[in-house]
Amino acid sequence: MKLVDELFEIYRGRLQGTEEDLDMITLAVLEQLSHEDILGVIKELSEEELHYFFRVYLFEALKEKFDTEETKQNRPSKNLFH
Repeated sequence: MKLVDELFEIYRGRLQGTEEDLDMITLAVLEQLSHEDILGVIKELSEEELHYFFRVYLFEALKEKFDTEETKQNRPSKNLFH
């Protein structure tokens, strides 16, 4: 993906590529892009990149749902009378 290649070149040698570094980069990019800009980047993806993009999105969204559900089930009840 062109955007990933450009970001990699900008930050190579400046950051370590830790999860915190990558989170900072992605948040900074998102703050600067409009909805239309993001759709434009997505439209430029190859079919293989689009499948990967959507797979990662589904994976992370499902992971978050399962984690949220697990947290709800493991939370102690607030009912003081049982």
